[in-house]
Amino acid sequence: MGNVGNRKDNVSLWCIISLASIPLVMTLGNSMLIPVLPILEKNVGISSFQSSMIITSYSVAAIILIPVAGYLSDRFGRKMVILPSLILALIGGLIAGIASWKMENPYMGIIIGRILQGAGASGAMPIVLPLVGDLYKDDDEKTSSCLGIIETSNTFGKVLSPILGSLFAAFIWFLPFFSISAFSLISIVLIFFFVKVPKEKDEPVKLKEFLTNVKTTFKQEGKWLFTVFLNGAFVMLILFGALFFLSENLEKTHDIKGVKKGFVLAIPLMMLCIASFITGRKIKGDMKLIKKLMIICLIVLSISVVFVGYTAEKLVLLLVVTSIVGIAIGAILPVLDAIITENIRKEERGTVTSFYSSARFIGVAAGPPVMSLVMEKYLNMSYISAGVIGLIILFLVFKFIQIDKIGQKNSAT
Repeated sequence: MGNVGNRKDNVSLWCIISLASIPLVMTLGNSMLIPVLPILEKNVGISSFQSSMIITSYSVAAIILIPVAGYLSDRFGRKMVILPSLILALIGGLIAGIASWKMENPYMGIIIGRILQGAGASGAMPIVLPLVGDLYKDDDEKTSSCLGIIETSNTFGKVLSPILGSLFAAFIWFLPFFSISAFSLISIVLIFFFVKVPKEKDEPVKLKEFLTNVKTTFKQEGKWLFTVFLNGAFVMLILFGALFFLSENLEKTHDIKGVKKGFVLAIPLMMLCIASFITGRKIKGDMKLIKKLMIICLIVLSISVVFVGYTAEKLVLLLVVTSIVGIAIGAILPVLDAIITENIRKEERGTVTSFYSSARFIGVAAGPPVMSLVMEKYLNMSYISAGVIGLIILFLVFKFIQIDKIGQKNSAT
């Protein structure tokens, strides 16, 4: 019990606020640009597919570098990776902003800035998940609760994003890029002063031994891990595809623009945020509840997503449907975080959670460009296909998320 006092000191309220600032900043860094994309298209003179690449370039950089950041955080410490990553995100925002401000054809400058931001994101948000697991070493209930706060901060960032993005763009169209740098700076200061990582007594594992351990982990736990990864990629694909579609649809079909559009976009995201917060508080490391919630969320998501295209011209119905989609996604995200963080050994936690974060970013990267290609002619077909994929993933959850086996391996480690 002598350890408890130390752990309590490590996890002060300011420590939790500082950790929660990272997903908030990283989410603002990406989602804030979605309502601004139509404005960017006009000012930079680009197509909707090219504008979708402003989101995708960020995500692709993150996908590639997240596993590297995960390994480095396992080897050299979480804070040692998070701080330089946030600095990189700050620099990326400045480059994209200055390119928009000073260059006649700023598109490539924006993309370079976004790639740097994505590289920064790779070593920030994904490292928070294993860091929470480190701070609450043997307390699944507190880990779940804190992960719920982290995921809620992430989703709250999504709620704020369309409002702030459209508000900043109403002043100067490229202001959102500079604001990302300002938010990153706040997060850097908070992490530097308030996050005290537990001191490690053990020597870091050698690379060869580390790779062997990760390989063994994937061999033993691979089926349920890949099912969780697939869930993460799927829900983020649906979310970012739907947000991209909603942003374009509100302007072109319903003539809702600017800050008003930001508030309308925030409605389904607010539902997502509330669902995420409640779920994070309720699951408390309960594996039976975790599986039950995964199943319910996938059923609700698979059915509701089919109707997004069919309600495109009826604003109220569209917002009801996208809000139900948002609730299902919001409820499943803390569940996916918890099942991974609480069932992987600390030594490999950073690397394994980084693969999960990469999977989520694949969905983020694919959503906007896929939607930009299908929404003109194949809108309903694309959402029906999404519903079918959801049901296939539901079958995989039934088959491979076997809570007794996962629980036994966790206690064995």
